[in-house]
Amino acid sequence: MGFYMKQKILSAGVVIVRGGHDDCYLLLRSYHYWDFPKGHVEAGEAPLAAACREVREETSLSELDFRWGFTFRETPPYAQGKVARYYVAQTQTDTVELLVNPETGFPEHHEFRWVNFENARTLAAPRLGPILDWAHDLTGY
Repeated sequence: MGFYMKQKILSAGVVIVRGGHDDCYLLLRSYHYWDFPKGHVEAGEAPLAAACREVREETSLSELDFRWGFTFRETPPYAQGKVARYYVAQTQTDTVELLVNPETGFPEHHEFRWVNFENARTLAAPRLGPILDWAHDLTGY
């Protein structure tokens, strides 16, 4: 039996923050899991473009300010080789709409919340802890 390296499956998303709010991190719930908006990077698509597309498709947010640059952090592999890459952006918009996925006819998420750092650490999946810590250090929120 030979050893082979499984190719990583890349998702890209955005840690979205609202400046001037106590509850400044946007989390989305799908079943029992809370995460930041993210999704699969399509063939030939740049990860940042995929991240922005996924935010629009999942939340209707389109005006993102990447005021901290385009640096990113990735999760360790999970769920059969998936890796999630996250960027950080700010929005001035409070309104989030959980849009319907045209392929399924249902929203991809069941709920959204704007939460503070401590609540985000409690709600988010453990693999997101280092991502949230990085975003918190980067933004100061």
